[in-house]
Amino acid sequence: MSTDTLLGALGLVLILEGLMPFLSPGGWRRMFAQIAEMRDGQIRFMGLIAIAIGLLLISFI
Repeated sequence: MSTDTLLGALGLVLILEGLMPFLSPGGWRRMFAQIAEMRDGQIRFMGLIAIAIGLLLISFI
């Protein structure tokens, strides 16, 4: 993997992560508060699902 590809992927992640707070700060705040109330196991499961989806997307490239 080249440095350009890695930086491009990081840039896309940052863009996607920034869309919600930019477009709907109140909704983002409510979502963040709901996540903060979840148990650790629930948050880990969400992280695992995100990793699995990311790996599937990368495998299609």
